[in-house]
Amino acid sequence: MSTSSVRHVNHRPATVRMARWSATHPWRAIALWLVFVAACIAAGNIAGQRQLNDLDTVVGQSGRAAHWIHDAHLTGHDTENVLITSRTGRLDAAAATAAARDVRNRMTGLAAISAVAAPMRAHDGSAVAVQITLRDNADIAPLLRASAAAQRHFPNMRVEQVGSRSLNDAVNTQVADDLSAAAGFSLPVTLVILLVAFGAILAAGIPLLLALSAVASATGLSALASHLLPSTGSVSAMILLMGMAVGVDYSLFYVKRARAERHRGASGLDAVEIAAETSGHSVLVSGMAVIVSMLGLYVSGDATFASLATGSILVVTVAVLGSLTVLPAVLVKLGRSIDRPRVPLLWRWTMQDREPRLWPALLRPSLERPGRALTVSVLLLAALAVPALGMRLASDSVSSLPDSIAEKNTMERLTAAFPGESASASVVVRAPSAAAAEVTARLSGLAARLGSDPLFVPDSARVRSSADGATHLLSVDAPFDAEAAQARDGVRALRSNYLPSALRGTVGVQWAVGGDAALNLDSDRRAADRLPWVVAFVVVLTMAIMGWVFRSLVIALLTAVVNLLSAGAAFGVQVLVFQHSWAEGLLGFRSTGALISWIPLFTFAVLFGLSMDYHVFVLSRVREAARQGLPMPDAVREGISATAGTVTSAAIVMVSLFSIFASLHMIEMKELGLGLAVAVLVDALVVRVIVLPSLLVLLGRASWWPGRAPASRTALAAELVAVG
Repeated sequence: MSTSSVRHVNHRPATVRMARWSATHPWRAIALWLVFVAACIAAGNIAGQRQLNDLDTVVGQSGRAAHWIHDAHLTGHDTENVLITSRTGRLDAAAATAAARDVRNRMTGLAAISAVAAPMRAHDGSAVAVQITLRDNADIAPLLRASAAAQRHFPNMRVEQVGSRSLNDAVNTQVADDLSAAAGFSLPVTLVILLVAFGAILAAGIPLLLALSAVASATGLSALASHLLPSTGSVSAMILLMGMAVGVDYSLFYVKRARAERHRGASGLDAVEIAAETSGHSVLVSGMAVIVSMLGLYVSGDATFASLATGSILVVTVAVLGSLTVLPAVLVKLGRSIDRPRVPLLWRWTMQDREPRLWPALLRPSLERPGRALTVSVLLLAALAVPALGMRLASDSVSSLPDSIAEKNTMERLTAAFPGESASASVVVRAPSAAAAEVTARLSGLAARLGSDPLFVPDSARVRSSADGATHLLSVDAPFDAEAAQARDGVRALRSNYLPSALRGTVGVQWAVGGDAALNLDSDRRAADRLPWVVAFVVVLTMAIMGWVFRSLVIALLTAVVNLLSAGAAFGVQVLVFQHSWAEGLLGFRSTGALISWIPLFTFAVLFGLSMDYHVFVLSRVREAARQGLPMPDAVREGISATAGTVTSAAIVMVSLFSIFASLHMIEMKELGLGLAVAVLVDALVVRVIVLPSLLVLLGRASWWPGRAPASRTALAAELVAVG
């Protein structure tokens, strides 16, 4: 019986059994995969996507206030503003009045509008605004057409419409355009990289097609999942980002190994089974690690994170499933045709069967002077991470939107001309209906006190009560942006001073302070409080997976250390770039002096998972070499050199994809894309070439403790003699 047959009979891992079934029933496996993809897409289209609403995303005391307002039917109607300003110089008052009159005439009578307010003039005379109150679920398209018509009628002035609805629509349009551009750029870029890696069109196209099928399937599945966990608008971007990254990587690992084994003389079936037992196992472990990292986002207790995590988990799961099932069937069915059509120069270069010279040279310092190499590399990564100590977080706001969104610039002009319209605090008080008169009187007294505080707009406080008299709402304007420090100071003053003082002694009273500034404050605090728990969850479970897979506590600890180094370096670069203005022209953004509050936590979870791709793949080959009896320095050299081409190709794919996202308009995508690109570069170049090999050489056979260390060549020879 052949060695291959003995292996199949005595020990057949799940990845091999799946690959063998698919390889021996190729048409059935391919047909089942196509049916699965089509069913996911159809189910998603039929079910539709349930989007997160405002009440799904609120947290803390501001979240409690929002729910009380909603339950008491005190939620105000959405409003839009038509702002009239001068293009140059001072605003012509008469012309602005005529424009405002024209706007009111065009808006009055539209079905979407419940009221059109009288024009408001800015204190400095720089602007005139007409506020429009919308009906519930109103279509604002007719309003936008009316505003555009007024602009054409008064071309010498700016006549612009802005509000929460029109701003959200503009942001969604920008995100959709960005995603379309990212997909348009990523496909040809990825194909070119894969052509360089394989030198053949079919071999390059297979990973790309598998990644696209994973993205399409996960998009449909995410629509179904949104009826359990509502979806955020960014989930499609995350599915595309993660799906292209892991989908290409996983199939790249698999195809490279199967192709290499076939070129060494293995049959098509044996080559697939060897790839399933080695690369397939790495893909499975890597996928588990990514999923575990994404599960950590649920610990944050944030609905947006839960949505992003769900989309990421779905696309990674589908990518792993495709790599282990349909990919072996495709490889066997194509056979040697996978190397056709060949790209002339690239084919010859990829098929060169000579001892690599670059990677052994790069590894030499780590293998010959591991202590020195480790010290220098760790100090370098620590230096990159130092700026992260000064990280400042802020919720996304109008100021963080790109200038390409015209409504953002209009909103900033509206805020400058009418500062009281920028942000407001919502004080919600619940008390027994019998105490309604007392609560109303106390809130009226509080409103008078707030009028003399510079943190609030004088005479802007308004008190409303619910129909049953049990809930009372005090709204007061703040002359600052909702993300400004003064706006947050106003929220803190209301919570710690004004409310406890104003309502002292009232029996059965409950209160909460909400509004945009309060929501941003509570969201940032929640993110900061949950970050250590998310980090601990991800690190501990990742260590558990690595310890279980490699039967080594040392490998588990090494994994945590090197990944934390990569994360620290990525955070440091994010702070250097986005908290300062030196890269604004390079990346096309305007710095707000802080990172978007959810970016560090999400970046950590994603990069910790994605870094496992290379880590598991490289460590598996090092262990494979060590089991052949090579000393640790030789095993490290063999394992890293043997995987160098595959890992480098996969890293280039990931860095390219993330760099494309860093070039998009939205600041969140820039921060996420740059952070992940830096983390992958650090993993592929510094960790893989210096940190990891240095640690393995220094630890030697202790790297596999407490599991059984791979036998030396002498021990293997003795074992073979004894068996013989």
